[in-house]
Formats: sequence, C-alpha cells, structure tokens
Amino acid sequence: MLETLLMADLVAELPAAVRLQRLVHSLRNHFRCGAVVLLQHGDDCLRPLAAVGLVQEALGRRFETARHPRLAALLSRREPTWFDPGSPLPDPYDGLLDDSPGEPLPVHDCMGVSLYVEGRIWGALTLDALEAGTFDEAARLELQRLVPMVEAFVRVTRLEQENRSLRLSRSHEGEAPVEVDEQGIIGRSKVITTLLDELRVVAESDLPVLLSGETGVGKELFARWLHRNSRRSAKPLVHVNCAALPESLAESELFGHVRGAFSGANTDRSGRFDAANGGTLFLDEVGELPLSVQAKLLRALQNGEIQRLGADKPLRVDVRIVAATNRNLADSVASGDFRADLYHRLSVYPVPIPPLRARGNDILLLAGHFMELNRSRLGVRSLRLSADAEQLLLGYSWPGNVRELEHVISRAALKAIGRHGQRQAILTLDSSHLDISAVAQPEGMAVAAPVALAPRPLMPLRQAVDACQREQIVLALEQAEGNWASAARLLDVDSSNLHKLARRLAIK
Repeated sequence: MLETLLMADLVAELPAAVRLQRLVHSLRNHFRCGAVVLLQHGDDCLRPLAAVGLVQEALGRRFETARHPRLAALLSRREPTWFDPGSPLPDPYDGLLDDSPGEPLPVHDCMGVSLYVEGRIWGALTLDALEAGTFDEAARLELQRLVPMVEAFVRVTRLEQENRSLRLSRSHEGEAPVEVDEQGIIGRSKVITTLLDELRVVAESDLPVLLSGETGVGKELFARWLHRNSRRSAKPLVHVNCAALPESLAESELFGHVRGAFSGANTDRSGRFDAANGGTLFLDEVGELPLSVQAKLLRALQNGEIQRLGADKPLRVDVRIVAATNRNLADSVASGDFRADLYHRLSVYPVPIPPLRARGNDILLLAGHFMELNRSRLGVRSLRLSADAEQLLLGYSWPGNVRELEHVISRAALKAIGRHGQRQAILTLDSSHLDISAVAQPEGMAVAAPVALAPRPLMPLRQAVDACQREQIVLALEQAEGNWASAARLLDVDSSNLHKLARRLAIK
C-alpha cells in the first residue's frame, strides 16, 4: 500500500516541495511515529528540507554534524541506525516534537539512515518517537527496504531543480525553489522565494546591482549569494565598508597609490579594485562615499578603468559592482550628497530587500536558526520557543530586522540559563525572556499603565543641554551599532559636526 502511494507521488506532476512533504507525511503514518525529517547535507551540517512532527521554528535550524554525534553516526554508515532509548548521545530533536503533551519531552526512540545520490552522500532521513519501543527490529528492516524509494524521490527532486534553474535563467519564470537555505539565506516566505528567483536571473549577468533596504535585513548575505551564483564565483568577492573609509584614505583604498603619491607612501600599493579583478566588488553603505571619490568610481563603472593615486596612466580592470545602501539615494541626489550620474550607473538593476516584518513565518525559522547557534555556543541540551513567545515574535515590528532578532534570541537564551541554572535541561524561551515588548508593543497586547517618574533636579541650562545631547548621541550610537555615519543620519546632523560634538562631550 505504501509503495503504491509513494510511486503515485513520485510520477505525479507536483511541485518538488509538495512531493517531499507528502513523502515525510506518508512515512510518519506508515511507521506510526512522532516526527519524520528529510535533511540535506552541505557545509558540514544537515538542514531540514521537509519535515512533519517538529515545531515550526525547528525548520530553520542547521545541525552541525560535528556537534551532533547521532547525526554524524547516521552519515557514517549506509544501513539504518537505531539508537537505544538509554543512549547517552544527545538527540538533536529533544523538546522539538510538536505533539509533546504539556512540557516539551525528550525523544525516547529514534532511527535514521543516510541517503545517497549518484554514489555521493546527499543527506539523511530521521524518524523519532516519544514512546520507547516504537522502532523494533521489523521497523528497522522496513526502513532499509524503503531507502531506494526515498532516494528516488531525492533524485527526481534534484533533476527538477536543475531543470527549473535552467528555465529561470532563460525566462525568469517558475515556482519557488525547494532549496530554502542557499548560502545562508533562510526563508520560505513568498517575498524571499520571489526575490531569489529574481536574483538568480540577474546573477548571471554583469549588470551593476544596487541592494537597498533597512539596516539589518541582510544585504551583505544577498550580495554574497549573487556572487556565488554568478559566472565570477571562482574569482574574489571583495567587501568594502564605505562608511568606514576615512575621506583622506578612501581613494587610495579603492584604487591604490604609487610610491610618493603622498607622505608615507613608501611603496606602490594596489587597491580593492585590483583585488576584485575578475570578480565582484561589494560596496557596502555606498551612500557614505565622499563626493570626491564618487567621480572616480563613476569613471571605473563607465570605462572599466581605474587610476592609482599619483599615477600617470589608468589601468584596465574587470570588476562587477554590487552596491548596498540603507539610505534613499534618490533623496541624497536631490540634496547634493550623491552624484546623479553615479546613482544611475549603480542602480542599473535595483533590488529592494524586504524587512523582516514582511516575511511572516520566516521569523520563526530564523529564530530557530539562532537558537541552534546559541544552544551549541552555550553548551545547552535544547532550546525551544513557547507558544506565547512565538506570537510575540510574529507580532513585533522588528525595526532592527534580522540582526535585532539574532540579538533578542541570544539575550533570551542567556536569561533562560540564568533562571533555570541547568544547561542539560530542555529550556523553553517564553515571552518573559524576550525583551522586545518594551521597545515596540505588538498589536493587540495590553499596554501597561505609565509609571510616574520623579522630577529631575534643576541644573544650569548649559549643563542640562549637554546632558541631553550626550544622552541622544549615546542612544543613536547604540541603535546604529557604533556606526557614526548612521548615527549622524538618525540625529539629522552632519557627520563631521557629530564627531566634534562628541569630542567636546567626552563621548568615545
């Protein structure tokens, strides 16, 4: 009966993601267990590609095989592996099965098997249950018998993905890819899969790309994705943080200099364009470049030529430009802070990166990813989210986007350890561990009554003004994560004036 059902799904015209999901559902029903997960291997970790029976945030986790001995054992042999309920090896799914009654429980019975495609390791299939004795000898033999069928599903899915990639490169049409974690990009939302479809097409060209979006959305991650999926992937990707370039050194850093070009230039020095020759130059925070450097950058884009500081002759370079900004460059052009001709050169293919609040349940997948990182880093047996914590995360506006989510989860994990004091327990992060409700109240939640504050003591006006300015600068720097240029924009002041004021107020 099971083989007939699987064969029908194998030959049916189904989206690959749907076919794999039907596979794990059918296997869970057949083995009468709690969870079945299909994991793909890559970069020394296993990531869930299709799963049933796990809490949603577990789908965003990446399980490093070096830190999960059970998964490493599965990959080390071809036949199914069963772990005794009393095995001392930690289970990666402890507390993550979604049918746990009441408090999250450890997994008591599990087995799995490695999967191969064309003679090479592809990933693994795992089956887990809360009840010991679920997988007897007959179940293990049955899993062994079904391995060729599961591998056939993987082969068909892989072939469809290759065909889809080819179609997308020609027509920019097709369904969302099954590969939901491409070089670190985690997400299954429509906005992310549509974005990756678009980037997959533009990656094969040499057009300049301008990535825009709020701070913390992951523009650098998408820039790396573009490079890795381009024809230049075998060549260097050179990252330049334009906001960190001092104006006096920006030209030399980008284009290089010759000996004697300025005081201290004792030797010839190549710049970032030279380092990226044949590859991709990623100009992060490109809106912070000084106007004097923008003119030379325009020449490099127009003619493929750079001129080292102090040199007489230009040099030819073959560099693809990917730029990123959290500013509205059109507004910067209107205000005279950015060259209009350079803006149009950089934005040949503009790509807005969606904010986290627009990505729906991707928030939980990313939270799961960060919980697994913290579980490993902090030496905790298991970390999971409570239902109220999930709702709080989904309802929050995330002004700091993915970067803020990462910090929130890291702090919550430390708080949970501090309260419970047991790293070998299954720790649940609830809403009390999350410190976001005081920053931006999620819609529908009750707002606490304001607390009456004691009046501030009277002080001389100049001293009060200094104290207020100092407080606002410190807050802006915290929000901008120490980036002075970003802090200046938040405070609506000139960057150089902000530095002078900070020195006067003794802010380091």
